[in-house]
Formats: sequence, structure tokens, C-alpha cells
Amino acid sequence: MSWLFVILAFLLAGVKSSKTKYQKVSVIIPAFNEENTVARVVDVIRQVSCVDEIIVVDDGSSDNTAQEAKDAGAIVISHEVNKGKGEALYTGYKNVECDIIAFIDADIHNLTSKKVASMIKPILDGKTDITKTKFARESGRVTELTAKPLLNFFFPEISFEQPLSGQFAARKEILKKIKFEKDYGVDVGIVIDADVLGISIMEVDIGAIEHDMSPLADLNMMANEVVRTIMNRANKYGRVTMIDDIGYYIRFSIVGLSLVILGLFTIFFVKFIPLSIGVIISVVGIILSLYFIVKVIIQSISIFKKIPKGNLIKSFIRVHFPLILSMLLLILMLSTFLGATTFQDGVISIEPNSRNLIIFTDRSNINDNSISIRGPYTIDTAIENESNVIRMPSDAMMTLNLAVNDTIIINNQPYLINNTREFEPDILRLPIDAKNALNVEDGDIIQNSRLIDVFAKSHVHHTFAGNNITFIEKFVLSSRQESEWTYKVVVDNQTLATSFGAFSENQSYSIIFDGSYADQFTFYNESSIHNLNFTHQGHDVQIIFNKTNTTTLKKFDSEFISFSLDNLE
Repeated sequence: MSWLFVILAFLLAGVKSSKTKYQKVSVIIPAFNEENTVARVVDVIRQVSCVDEIIVVDDGSSDNTAQEAKDAGAIVISHEVNKGKGEALYTGYKNVECDIIAFIDADIHNLTSKKVASMIKPILDGKTDITKTKFARESGRVTELTAKPLLNFFFPEISFEQPLSGQFAARKEILKKIKFEKDYGVDVGIVIDADVLGISIMEVDIGAIEHDMSPLADLNMMANEVVRTIMNRANKYGRVTMIDDIGYYIRFSIVGLSLVILGLFTIFFVKFIPLSIGVIISVVGIILSLYFIVKVIIQSISIFKKIPKGNLIKSFIRVHFPLILSMLLLILMLSTFLGATTFQDGVISIEPNSRNLIIFTDRSNINDNSISIRGPYTIDTAIENESNVIRMPSDAMMTLNLAVNDTIIINNQPYLINNTREFEPDILRLPIDAKNALNVEDGDIIQNSRLIDVFAKSHVHHTFAGNNITFIEKFVLSSRQESEWTYKVVVDNQTLATSFGAFSENQSYSIIFDGSYADQFTFYNESSIHNLNFTHQGHDVQIIFNKTNTTTLKKFDSEFISFSLDNLE
């Protein structure tokens, strides 16, 4: 039994050790004529506890770079002639046996051990496979004027702040998948390869660093090498083709989809254009879009085949976004039409129902809901025991100038207006007699703009309450727009009520005060109307009229207002 425990303990120890396997870290420093700074950089890196070895690759220096590096404690590998930064990095990479490699420039004046550790730690912790740095500095002209514009055009999914940072770290096994450029294109080449091949890469902020400023001639050479690398990668990974051929196919696919949408819109919503024109536009659009969408698919498959383990999701979405958006718009439009399709007695009927955007621009007495989206409304049967009640959505009430507790008279039958129930926001519940009089049935869908046509010629008793007054306004709903007048009731110099509506020519109108006739006037034309002034039961009453520049669907009834006062002092 004791042997069994020993074996189990040994196995557990093995599992534990495998979980905490030591990862060897090497730092490679490419250097060309950096005798003034290389020793300082090596000294800083030696202070980083997780670093096991430091290798300086002397790239054919003509000064004392190699000796300074050796004296500082680094392993030195020398090129007889200058081969370029990429070759120096590759030489170091091929000559180290380790798990993680960090590449750091030899000319950083303010390098700290904390900055070096911040590059390596995310890889040690298993958070990423590659880290690249970003930092604050005065230079960066090649990055801003060359690298970023080209990357944004060919590799839009790459959005690092400093793709040419120069300082980065990676797992050695991952670097086997990446091509090392021989020159200054090496940095951007690694970033592009990592992104396209789906390798995890993280940008780490190491704060401000101080580099030697490169002369303009060197920057020109660096820019050329960066451009060459980006263009070569763009061609290798099919991005040149994608921007050229696929861009052309995408544009014409969008044109086709837009024609389909235009044709459908014309068929259903533009009456003055013949139906045949809308059909022709739609058919041409369908043919054009199908042809070029197939082209896009074929070209996309070709691009993906060029990239083993491709990770073009971000780029694919960005490049294809206009096409995707147009397709979604068409799908949404088609689904709307299909949802409005019925089949009965061998007849297919498509009746799309739209909501109405209502914008009040000149109605001074409407503050809330100045912009609202209303309808459509679905007709349904009245609730049991509500044979004299119409339940109406608040949006519909606003359209008809109604309010809760108003009375609407349909075919000489009065109905009380009440709110629809909360879980039925667009249901218009009507008693059977009201439905018959209005010629509607359960399931009918009424657009907001047609609502007034359904209720036209219905009489309304609209009740105001408050300000010490009970006030009833009587009007008829009209499907025809009429010139609007506003009026206000002033009693003893207090404005107690205001409203609006239209008057009919040669119509007499009465005012009822506390249940008895108070005054009357006849509307002949716009110049015939005048303010009313009278005294009733000790109160001075004024009805003040004003012509507006708007129209209304309310036509005043012959007995257009009646009111009574409550405790008016």
C-alpha cells in the first residue's frame, strides 16, 4: 500500500510540474554601429528576472559595438557585412534554443527593466502568442505617412497604433510560421503574417522611449522597404485582387440590389409610375445582383484558398460591408412584403402596412409627441360588457384629436373613448355596431393616414376639465383638410380654455353657458368672424378667434361649445 502512495505522489508531482513548466526567454538585440547605447540596453535587460540570455547580433558594425556588448555580458554573433535588420533578427532567431524570444533595438536611451518585462509577461501568462509595443515618441513619420495608409487600404482589420514599433516578443514555435524580411520590412511583415494567419497578437504600451532620430535618407530607405513588404504581403494574401476585382464586383452587386429595392418601392408606393416600369427595374436588378454576387463568392473563395488557416473575418466584413448592408435592407423589405401577403380564392394579395412618422412643426399647443411614429392599427372586437366603449391607442386618439372620456357618435350611436390595454398597443377595439357602421372587420389593418377616412363624419363631444371650468367642444371628423381657426374662452379676464377647428360657410354656431343659450354667430367667410363678448350670470365672457396658416380635420358642430363654471372667484 505504501508503494501505491509513493507512485500516486510521483504522478501528482509530474502533473504539477507539467503545469508549471519553465519557459526559457532569450532577448535578441540587432545592432549596427550602436557602441554608445548597446551596453546600457544590455545592462537593463540583465535586470529582468525572467530573461535567461541576451544575444547581440552585430550587423557588420564598423565601430566598437561588438566589444561593448560582450563587456556588458551579452553573447555576440557578428555579421561580416551589414545585411539589414531583418537578417540580424533572423540570425538571432536561428541561433537560440528557447521558448520565448524578445527583439529589442540597441539604440533606446531610456529603456527600463519594467518596459522589457511588460513585453514578455503576457506571453509567459499565456494571454497571447506575440506582443508588439506602442510608445510615445517624437518620430514615427514612416508609420504615419506610409505604413498606416497602406495597411488601412489592404489590411483594414489591422488597427495597431504603431505597427512599426521595432520591439516585440513571440513564442519561438510561432515564429516558424512567419517570414522574416531581410530589412526594415521585418516588423510590419511579422504583424501582417500574424494577423492573417490567425496568430494571437497583443499591442503593449511601454510608455515613452527615446530613439536616435534617423536622417531623412535612412527614412526614405525604410519607407521603401516597408512599402515593398506591405505590397508583397497584399499580393501574397490576395488583397490586391480583393481591392481590384472584388471591389468591382461588390459595386455592381450593390447597384443590382439597389435596383431591386427601387423597383419594389416603385411598385408598392409610387402610384404615378406604371407597374410595368417597376417590374422591369426589379427584374434587371435581380439579374445584375445575382450575377455579380456569384462573382464575389467565387473570388472570395479563391482568396481564402491562398491563405492557410485564414483569419479574414474582420477584413471580410469591412470590405464587404456595403454589400452586406444592401442585402440586409433587401431582406428586411422582402420580409415586410411577405408578412403582408395573403392567399384567398386563388388570388395572392400583398398589402404592406406602414407606420406613419408624424411631425408637428407649427402647432403651438402641442408640446409632447411633436415627433411620433403611429400605427398601423389592427381592428378587433370590443371587450365583453363594453358594447358602448371604443378602446383606442393613444396615437390614434392624437390623430383624431380625441381624448379618454370623449364621446364619439357613429351612426347616431354614442361610444365612450377609452385607452387600449397596455399589452395591446396597436389594437383598435370596436363594438359590433360600430364596426358595421364603419365598414371594417376584425383583422383589418388601418394605417394611421387612413384612420380619418374610416371615422369621417363621426360626431365628437370632446371634454375639457380644469381651470374651474367644465368645457365640452363638439365637432365632426372630416377627411378633407379645412382652414384652421383657434379660439380661447376668457371669463373675467382669465383664459380658461383654448382649442382649434374649422368653420363651414353659411353655418350658424351656438355657445351654451351653464346649460342655457348664451350667444350665436354665423360664419359666412373669413372676414365675417369676430370676437364674441357677453355677460352671463354676472360673468364677463369673451370668445377670441384667430386665423392660423394651418389646416385641420376638425369641423365644428353647430352647437360647437358648451361650458359651465366651477367655484370661479
